[in-house]
Formats: sequence, structure tokens, C-alpha cells
Amino acid sequence: MAKPVLKWAGGKSQLLDEIYSRFPTEYNRYHEPFFGGGAVFFDLEPKDGTINDTNTRLINFYRVVRDNPSELLTRLREFEHPEDNPDPELKYADQDQKENEIDQYFYQQRARFNRRPYDDEEWPVTDEERIEEAALLFYLNRTCYNGLFRENRKGGFNVPIGRYANPDWVMADRIRNASRILAGADIRNEDFEYVLDEATEGDLVYFDPPYKPMSTTAYFTDYSAEGFDKDDQKRLLKTAKELDSRGVFVVLSNSGVMYELYDEAGFFVEREGATRSINSDETARGEVDEIIATNVPKAERRQSPEHEPEKPEQASITDF
Repeated sequence: MAKPVLKWAGGKSQLLDEIYSRFPTEYNRYHEPFFGGGAVFFDLEPKDGTINDTNTRLINFYRVVRDNPSELLTRLREFEHPEDNPDPELKYADQDQKENEIDQYFYQQRARFNRRPYDDEEWPVTDEERIEEAALLFYLNRTCYNGLFRENRKGGFNVPIGRYANPDWVMADRIRNASRILAGADIRNEDFEYVLDEATEGDLVYFDPPYKPMSTTAYFTDYSAEGFDKDDQKRLLKTAKELDSRGVFVVLSNSGVMYELYDEAGFFVEREGATRSINSDETARGEVDEIIATNVPKAERRQSPEHEPEKPEQASITDF
């Protein structure tokens, strides 16, 4: 039972027992079309299956972790403290792409990471450049404010520097474990509907789409989530129903506002509360309303392992 290698908004570390309690006792291949931080996948350590995410830089990171862990660790050890002065030998030592002044090492690396969306060039192209982008993603994830990964509409990573007593941006054991677990995974960068071509009878699909947890009094017509709207939610429900008709096991996490839609579609649906501590707005942190839906009958479900609930991260990122 490994821990996720990245800190990611909406991570399911706190809901592992609830999710596992809906899994079937036995299944064939495992598929996770909305991977994100991969808390379920890394804890489960499946031997065969697919993982997918539409975030190209995230998928590049996981491919590098799987295929080039030693080169990635070598590069991570070369980074400097985020509060140090910029490296004069590297690009963006004075200004970023928007001509904002750069006076700390962190912001120089953030600008370098944003070459893909902002610079008028194709990057990364070579294996060395892909390793560099993966290293930058991990370094920023470990040193940015609250471990957020947030992009603006142009795809630029825009999270500011964090405040950590002793940031660890190498985490060699975590990366080596992740590389081992990813070894048997087909890593995709597509729309979630790819799973209709991959999952066969007896397989298990776990969906964890982007969503905004909402109150029990909210309605689906009120729903919106940047990058995943009502039409996407409707496509997801249609996909889940199609997989169900083919004999594929389906487990899905979603906003509480989706309760009635999955209940009316014939899924077993229950509400679960989860505490969120990653939100940049401190007033938005706390217990939120979510659902877990499945087509697995109760008599066929596994016994979930017991996990210690994770405590919210405090002053030092080394606690994560």
C-alpha cells in the first residue's frame, strides 16, 4: 500500500476505505480514467490495467516516473532552495513570460515549467526535456503554496511559493515505489471515453472526475466545474451505464449534487463526507458532500482494509 507521489486537489486518501467497500471481491484488469494524484491506484497497486488523465504535463510526469526514475531523481537533487536567488545560467533569471520580475529561484523554475503553454516553441521534444518538465512539476508541487496544482485558462501553472520549514523535493523512496507500481500500467492521455474500448467484462473501472462538492440542497442544473461541465457529466453517466450493460464493474466518486442522476440510473448510491484541506480558500476547507456510486451488488463486494485517516498537512511538507 504505497502513498501517492503528488499532492493533488480532490485526492481520495481520506475515502479509501469507503471506496474499497464498493469494489468487487474479484475482478480482472483495473482502469482509472481520471487519474490525478492516483491515491487509489498507488494504494491498490494493481498489476495490470490503464490509467489516464487529460493533463498532458501530469501524464508526462507519470511516464517519466515509470520509465526514467533514476534520471528524474538525479535532476531533482540538482534543484536549489525555492527562496534562493534565481540561477543566472538559466532562462528567466530576471523576468518571466509576462515580464513579471523574478527575484526567487521558485519563480524562475515556475517560468521554465510554463514553457509549454507560454513560449513560441514546441517543448518538450527530447527525452531529456521530458525528464526536465517532470522534474519541474514535482519540484513545484513540493514547494508551492499548499501543494496545489492550478492552471489558468492558457494552461499556465500560477500557484505562488509555499512556506515550508524543510521542503523535500526529492522523495527518492516515494518515486521508486511509484515507478514500481506504474510498471504494469498503460498510461494514456485521452478523453475518459477511451475506457469503452479498453474495459471488458469482469474488469473494474474507478471514475473520479473533476467536480465541486456541493450541498445536499443543490441541484444538477446549478452544477459547474472548470474543465468538466454538465455535458461532460452527462457523457460520464452514459459511459458508466454502457460499461454496466457490458458486465464491467463500475465505482464512481462524484459531487453530492449527482446523487439523483445515478440513483435513477440504477446504481447503488450513498453519500460520504470528506474533509478537504488543500483548498486555497481557507473558508472553503472542511467536510464536503460527495457520493460514491457503484453497480457492484452488496453481496459481491470486498471487505475494505482499514486505513488511518490522514491528518491535514501543517507547517512542514515533510509530513506529507
